[in-house]
Amino acid sequence: MPDGTGDYRARWHAKSIGSSMRAKKSPNKSQNLISPTGMIKLMTHAMMGAALGLVFTFALILANPAVAELLNHGGRSADFVFVLTMVTTFAIGASLTGVVFILNEDKQS
Repeated sequence: MPDGTGDYRARWHAKSIGSSMRAKKSPNKSQNLISPTGMIKLMTHAMMGAALGLVFTFALILANPAVAELLNHGGRSADFVFVLTMVTTFAIGASLTGVVFILNEDKQS
């Protein structure tokens, strides 16, 4: 365009496209690990790990007769210790994975 407005329009269009493609972050929301939001995310990961550990434990008991036989001979306390150990192991693993995810999310934003 001879009047020079075409260059301005092209720059404005490129600027508006670029800004609309970016994720909008709220300045009030802290995504750090040591914040209420970070702790809620971390606890969510721990609860998901505990639930997954419980499901895996029951699947292992049902699928492997040797484990079921050991638990039958161990008594009630052996059942409790076995389930608690498996659930705790999965919860700790999911929590550590959650820490990595939260810290990686902070670096990207």
